Amino acid sequence: MLRIGSRGSQLALWQARWVAQRLEELGEPSAIEIIRTTGDKITDVPLAKVGSKGLFTKEIEEALLEGRVDVAVHSLKDLPTELPRGLTLAAVPEREDPRDAMVGARLADLPAGARIGTSSLRRAAQLRALRPDLVIEPLRGNLDTRLRKLDEGRYHAIVAACAGLKRLGYESRIAEVLEPALMCPAVGQGALAVETRDDAGRAHDICRRLDHPDTRAAVTAERAVLRAVGGGCQIPLGACARVADGVVHLMAVVAAPDGSSLIRLSDRGPAAEAEQVGWRLGSRLLAAGARRVLEAVYGATSRPSVS
Repeated sequence: MLRIGSRGSQLALWQARWVAQRLEELGEPSAIEIIRTTGDKITDVPLAKVGSKGLFTKEIEEALLEGRVDVAVHSLKDLPTELPRGLTLAAVPEREDPRDAMVGARLADLPAGARIGTSSLRRAAQLRALRPDLVIEPLRGNLDTRLRKLDEGRYHAIVAACAGLKRLGYESRIAEVLEPALMCPAVGQGALAVETRDDAGRAHDICRRLDHPDTRAAVTAERAVLRAVGGGCQIPLGACARVADGVVHLMAVVAAPDGSSLIRLSDRGPAAEAEQVGWRLGSRLLAAGARRVLEAVYGATSRPSVS
């Protein structure tokens, strides 16, 4: 029986159970072990201020390396682009909707001064570029908590990932889906990461069968953008790729935190060369001004390690 390591949030457990069900269909029983991560313990500080990579993955990866679990299931957007030695991304299953959504009200319907809840630098920066008259306020917690705070009237609207809303049965709460040209999603948003040891063992062998090639190509391109730009997971960068007829179409955005400037570029190329397409676009973003944006975000401190 394979042991699956997962965070304990409602969404994380949905994802782990989904993978467990797919493994069951392949004739492999499994059990889920809940592991608390650093990100789960820090609930009162915006993620961008924590500054640590692997906030929601480090402890699960340690359990994987130590043999306490055989498989780790993450939201791919939380997984650093450089994995610890000894681990590998065995599978990226078919992706759910990668877009962001407005919950509570449509963006155009919000009055000036409306309070919008999000702790994502990426979302906040793009919102400020679109609607500088809105007030962006921090919002942490799992999806249930964020929806409850909205319903209590603390915010006029919040921004959440379509994937999480759909997976947990809250699709009816979506007031507006934000297209990537309007709000570019996070790298890997809507995709799952199935991580195993790279020992060619049974866990790796069977989990490989859950891989979806087009989704892997798309997220490979997105993650290459992040790696090329050299920022951490919590930076005002979005990237969204899709694969059609063997071609990966990639868009990426870097926005100044105050919304005063926004760099949006796109590229495309063979899906088999997704890594190169993403790296090329990331390099173009830097040349177009993304480096100055990152320096403004991190000030005089050194840029964060790549994640």
